[in-house]
Amino acid sequence: MPRTTTNRIKTIGALTAALATTVCLLAGVAVAQEYPSKGISLIVPFPAGGGVDVVGRVVAGKLSDALGQQVLVLNRPGAGSVIGVRDGAKAAPDGYTILMLVTGASLPPDTGYDLAKDFAPIGLVASIPIVIMSNPDVPAKTMSDIVALAKKQPGKVTIGTPPSPTLNYFGAEQFKSMTGTDMTVVTYKGTGPLTNDLLGGHVMFAFNTLPPAIGNIQAGKLRAIAVASPQRLEAIPDVPTTGESGMPALDIVQYYGLVAPAGTPRPIVDKLNKALRDIMASDDFKKRIIAAGGGPLPSTPEEYATNIAREEGKWAALIKNLGLKVEQ
Repeated sequence: MPRTTTNRIKTIGALTAALATTVCLLAGVAVAQEYPSKGISLIVPFPAGGGVDVVGRVVAGKLSDALGQQVLVLNRPGAGSVIGVRDGAKAAPDGYTILMLVTGASLPPDTGYDLAKDFAPIGLVASIPIVIMSNPDVPAKTMSDIVALAKKQPGKVTIGTPPSPTLNYFGAEQFKSMTGTDMTVVTYKGTGPLTNDLLGGHVMFAFNTLPPAIGNIQAGKLRAIAVASPQRLEAIPDVPTTGESGMPALDIVQYYGLVAPAGTPRPIVDKLNKALRDIMASDDFKKRIIAAGGGPLPSTPEEYATNIAREEGKWAALIKNLGLKVEQ
């Protein structure tokens, strides 16, 4: 074949590929301009009333206002978030089903999804540390008191947490391991039921989140002992950190963020990210997240992807070191 003909074919091929790319980009922009044209479902993979649900409803309300369409919270609890996350992975990649993801969701084996492959990160929402708390009738006011009580009564001290694969659960197991104590971990479907049983004295301590418990802490019906993060919380400034309590290794901070199913057009992801970052800049949003025991944490989709990989790797390594069996 003559060289001029070959060059002409290559040129036509390149132009065709460029045209196809341009058409796809324009189509994506058109989709994003029309989006959203109906309501959006936000899957929260935990029961109503817990910490994730509280933050999810704040985000849903603000996004509804920002996008001009209702964002409806769908609670899909079970298996420590695995069921809801699995539903999110199987949703249509059209931007009309998104998911509130919490650190720890990929740690069990055979979940039926892969966070890196099955989701498109939208952006971080907040960092929420675990708070160690107790029923005030329990004679322990510090982390050292808990350890002393556990050593005095092996196997009788109870710690309530949501189930594996939540960081609450892994943190409680880490606490047992690092202190060399025999305590019984009791699991609940979510932090709402856990808080109710802590109030009723059915468990002595809890590795809990703040939203379902803060009213009772302020009323003196529950006692906050320590915050498992490097900094104190603005919502409960008098409560020391685990580091201040002599246990800096007990650093249990959950990261909440929004993800969409893999394959969701990037212009839609970008539009959701912009809306999320805009509402996170508002004073009202900041106040509500701080009141929930966290701190707003705006990010790009790429920054959130890095956060997911880092945190999941960190906790997977801890589980391996502790020899824990992580089951659904």
